[in-house]
Amino acid sequence: MLGGRGGAIDATLPPLAFAAGWLLGGESIWAGVGAALAVGAVVAGVRLRRGDRPRSVLIGLLAVCVAALIAVRTGRAENFFLIQLLSNAASALAWAVSIVVRWPLLGVLVGAALGQRSRWRRDPALLRGYARASWVWTATYVLRVAVFVPLYLSGQVLALVVARVALTWPLVAAALAVSWVVLRRSLPPGHPGLRHPVTESPATPTG
Repeated sequence: MLGGRGGAIDATLPPLAFAAGWLLGGESIWAGVGAALAVGAVVAGVRLRRGDRPRSVLIGLLAVCVAALIAVRTGRAENFFLIQLLSNAASALAWAVSIVVRWPLLGVLVGAALGQRSRWRRDPALLRGYARASWVWTATYVLRVAVFVPLYLSGQVLALVVARVALTWPLVAAALAVSWVVLRRSLPPGHPGLRHPVTESPATPTG
């Protein structure tokens, strides 16, 4: 949602490089880590040249470095994907909690992008729509965890890479489409749309 299709594709390149290096190096973790770090550095350089924010670029590169460090320190290639697994579990929890406390994260993100701050929360229809659509995003993180956990526990490195790619930008694209449909169908007829929250005006005193 935040990095665009290019960012989602870039995020899959270091894991692919890790798997390639691991295989070509005779299942050597050092070969896999070296390939992932090299590709991660190239991706970071390309993102900086195309004008991405340095902070987001550094965070992406740091994630690759931490994943590589965990794999090297534990001596288990599948641990390169441990950060991804844990981050998806945390994201699923965060999205679910945001819906329960009536601050659905989809509304927070879209509201911030549209410069609305929290004005969308004063529109009951938008609040309800964002909550329903946020469940779609919650489901994507739950799905990733459900797929990653058994593969991780059984040490299936190549299957983890395939799952990592298949459940990144294709899943994000599907979630965008489905959540948009859910959100639009949640709004009543005649609602002016996301850019124009219908806030309830206070009742005028009589007498």
